[in-house]
Amino acid sequence: MSELHTAAELEAFVRERTAPAPVALVPELRLYQATDVTPLWHATWEELRGWDDSPYWAFPWAGGQALARHLLDHPELVRGKRVLDLATGSGLVAIAAARAGAASVRAVDVDPFCAAVVPLNAALNGVTVAFELADLLDGPPPGVDLLTAGDVFYEKALAERALTWFRAAAAAGVTVLCGDPGRTYSPRGTLPEVAAYEVPTSLAIEEQTQRRTAVLAVLPPPRP
Repeated sequence: MSELHTAAELEAFVRERTAPAPVALVPELRLYQATDVTPLWHATWEELRGWDDSPYWAFPWAGGQALARHLLDHPELVRGKRVLDLATGSGLVAIAAARAGAASVRAVDVDPFCAAVVPLNAALNGVTVAFELADLLDGPPPGVDLLTAGDVFYEKALAERALTWFRAAAAAGVTVLCGDPGRTYSPRGTLPEVAAYEVPTSLAIEEQTQRRTAVLAVLPPPRP
């Protein structure tokens, strides 16, 4: 393959190396998932030159599972609202928001692969999700009612940028919920915990088979 790939080629890659399967904590939703990370990592690196070879989109991460479960169990958080799911990956949380009755859902990620993955997963679940390839963290707060983000606190720079942007969004009146399994740069302990779930995980991507994962609410920064 060349370094430039069509949507059809990317969709074919997803279909060939993953399979639809229920999400452990959210079995009413299905995603194209990889059962083993290593072959997929190698295939991405070897066949898709010029791409990030980390296929984060191929697994339902713990933070996303907790958020998706929370939205489906509390549809009043979503129903009739405009939702933006940041760092969407597979699109799991965005799909849950659409299933729970959101008026509109934008799924945003910096990985171009997600432009193929999210529509495939949305169609698999019979919902419509708009995908946007963008880094929004240096821009103004989004014009939405609910902002969700799962598993974004694993790198220091990203965690700091994301939390600053989340707080700006909260100050602008946006409800902000984060799914957090307590990764290295987690703000847990500084943000209110609105729910917690024991999320089944895979040893292919985690060091344990279950992670306690919180849904955190981001509040506006305190006034001086």
